Amino acid sequence: MAFDLRQSLKLTQNLLMTPQLQQAIKLLQLSRLELEQFVSQELAENPILEEGALENSEETIQEEREAEATEEQALNQQMDRATDLVDKVSSDERNEMDWEAFSRMQEMAIPAPSTAKNMDEAPNYENIVTRGKTLQEYLMGQIGEMDMSPDEKQIASVITGNIDERGYLAMPLEELATQEKFDLELAEDILDVVQRLDPPGVGARDLKECLLLQIRNSHMRNGIVEKIIDCHLPELENRNYNAIAKAMKVTLEEVLKNVAIIGELEPVPGRQFGGETPQVIIPDVYVFKLGEDWVVTLNEEGLPRLRLNSTYKDMISKKEAKGDDKNYIQEKMKSASWLIKSIQQRQRTIFKVTESIVARQKDFFERGVEYLKPMILKDIAEDISMHESTVSRVTNNKYVHTPRGIFELKYFFNSAVSRTDGDDVASESVKRMISEIVKTEDVKDPYSDQKIVELLTERGIQLARRTVAKYREQLGILPSSKRKKYF
Repeated sequence: MAFDLRQSLKLTQNLLMTPQLQQAIKLLQLSRLELEQFVSQELAENPILEEGALENSEETIQEEREAEATEEQALNQQMDRATDLVDKVSSDERNEMDWEAFSRMQEMAIPAPSTAKNMDEAPNYENIVTRGKTLQEYLMGQIGEMDMSPDEKQIASVITGNIDERGYLAMPLEELATQEKFDLELAEDILDVVQRLDPPGVGARDLKECLLLQIRNSHMRNGIVEKIIDCHLPELENRNYNAIAKAMKVTLEEVLKNVAIIGELEPVPGRQFGGETPQVIIPDVYVFKLGEDWVVTLNEEGLPRLRLNSTYKDMISKKEAKGDDKNYIQEKMKSASWLIKSIQQRQRTIFKVTESIVARQKDFFERGVEYLKPMILKDIAEDISMHESTVSRVTNNKYVHTPRGIFELKYFFNSAVSRTDGDDVASESVKRMISEIVKTEDVKDPYSDQKIVELLTERGIQLARRTVAKYREQLGILPSSKRKKYF
């Protein structure tokens, strides 16, 4: 067997996943808050980048479309092919492709409120969120007014610091005392003090203790109520009142009377304090009606208009920079130029996707959610000649402000549900119908899932009972046995 050593040339075409291309893809999926934070970080780190004056967004978009059509098409092709590659790699491999700049975007900050060009359509974000006292601050304020030793206040501070947003003690007291080197007996006494504070039920370790604390610390103290909570909580949850009456050897009427008292209790004592600090949703795009037409405009407020620093550009063009300085400036200029193009591409894509959504969902904007049409990513991808994965990234965590409210762009993508007349209706519209049916039911005789199926059939909607159950669960609606009210 003879071996033949020879040279040959082979021409192949491969897509190179450069850091710049990775950045362009990742910028597509960033939320507005993340993008603002990332741009601010780049402005601080790259001396070539600077913030220029904002221009009229619609005019700018039109100019960029005409001047950069060829460049945009090439970038779209690159990104579509790169998207296929990114979607095929494992999550571990994706992490390896991330670079240091993106690690700084994991913690989201709340930026200053934004406004729109059409001020009549723009919500007043300053009135959306106000910060009140946290649950811990409220509890410590009450403890500060008590006659307690410094050690006791220290234990009280640690206990309240371990109360979660629901108002429950998040860590077992024994573990907390061991970790903080407290005397367990003293810690139990201090916990008893905390559990007597407002709001009622705070500091409980489970639902049973929470309800019992509210009964025992109020004028509603009642032996039957306490026994129902202490011994029959599972039956109470399933509304099996007959079983409770039989076990306690009392009448059903007596059980119902005491269950009504339990119904007035608060299972989540920390609810009034709102839990986590809410995030302000700033729309990426606005849709409003102008005459007979629906108009789409980008929200550029809060996004700096980036440009290259003219001083450094002159240094390169006049060959004033040399050696390492020249290489550094060229590298930063290349990075800045690509970032500017990537952001422009991101904004153009959001604009085009929203335009396509508005065109396809005009009935929704005109008449409401009942007229939302079935639509999938492929429909929009074909409209704007882009990859489905690109559309998916663009619609994720992007919000549109409309006369009917603020919606995530993902909201408009729905599967189809068949009608008896041959037309299809969006699953979101069917969910709205189910919600309305439940709202109008007799609370003492609520509709079963099968009955909802029959009512939908009368409206021309064909669904299986298990599909109705799935939609009901997605809406957070309890089954009929738990919706039934006896009083």
